[in-house]
Amino acid sequence: NMASAARWNHVWVGTETGILKAGVNLHKKQARNYTEISGLSKRQEVCAMCWGDDLESEVLLGCLDGTVRVFCMEKEKFTEFRDCSGGEGPFMGLAVYDNSLITCVESGLLKVWQEGSLKNVSKPFSVEINVGRDVTKMCQNLEKRNLVGTGGKENDLKIWDLQKPEEPLFKAKNVRNDWLDLRVPVWIRDMQFIPGSDKIVTCTGHHQVRLYDPNSPQRRPVLETTFGECPLTALSLTSDSNSVVVGNSQGQMAILDLRQGRLVKCLKGFAGSIRSIQCHASLPLVASCGLDRFLRIHNIEDKQLQHKVYLKSRLNCLLFTSRDQWEEDKETAVNPQEDVKEEEDEIWDSMETVVEKSKRKGENQQQQAEVSLKKKEQDMQKNKK
Repeated sequence: NMASAARWNHVWVGTETGILKAGVNLHKKQARNYTEISGLSKRQEVCAMCWGDDLESEVLLGCLDGTVRVFCMEKEKFTEFRDCSGGEGPFMGLAVYDNSLITCVESGLLKVWQEGSLKNVSKPFSVEINVGRDVTKMCQNLEKRNLVGTGGKENDLKIWDLQKPEEPLFKAKNVRNDWLDLRVPVWIRDMQFIPGSDKIVTCTGHHQVRLYDPNSPQRRPVLETTFGECPLTALSLTSDSNSVVVGNSQGQMAILDLRQGRLVKCLKGFAGSIRSIQCHASLPLVASCGLDRFLRIHNIEDKQLQHKVYLKSRLNCLLFTSRDQWEEDKETAVNPQEDVKEEEDEIWDSMETVVEKSKRKGENQQQQAEVSLKKKEQDMQKNKK
């Protein structure tokens, strides 16, 4: 059925240039662009993504210009644009609750958009919460969708109940001072609620991974571990929820055990900061993407890099379908002729040459440096004489 070929895509990726990279059908190692290419601009950068429903029949994109765009799988096109602007800065999270959209921007304005809602809802309500400034992440509890977590730079983890938005349900307390008795800075970069519990795991710009339990009397983390030396930028729980995959600003990725807090294994093959990680719901696979423009899929069990697809633009966020019958998709995969429109190719080709030039520039600088070194040596020789 060509009409809903979009359904057969495995991964959906949102880019810095505002393109929704379709679903990267991994058997064909191809991506398809869904966008109105004519109007590409920095303002359309995709900052956040989520599924519109449990059937994964819609992808919602939160763009830098404050719009939320709804992409419908069945129609293979964008069917809805909503203006969700307010507050300052890009979306740091996007979710759906009771057929309403939840958005949160960097300046700390979290909103539940009721009017003109996705479908008719029995109880109209609209919520605005100020969750504190410099937010880097808003994340929904997918089992209790009225709960969301927020955090950012010097803005520690808070959990909110959208039905009782006056006060946070849980407010984390910073860890104790370090061994020099200095305050430990707060910088939450990503978080995820742990299914089957109220716990939440976070990673920080100071390479910490922390586990919080709102049901324990302790507001500090019940477990803390670290990985590497660089800021951790993204995380995702494995399907059994016992481990978490984290990625950092240098493109390193690792699996950490959440029961003992120890490093289980590292996943190789990276360059450039990782922006988004998602483990598959049931298969031992993890998808990741970032600034080096590659989408990668690793097997968690044997650490192998199973797929690596070059997607031309810098990649901000991704969604991994929860479908697990991959093999039978081969027959129905998208017709490759449809893949990428030529006009897009022209744009990308012109952009890629720039990348190559800058590489050369580096080489030239090196050559110039070597030449000037030789000159200096010659001059010194002359002076000696």
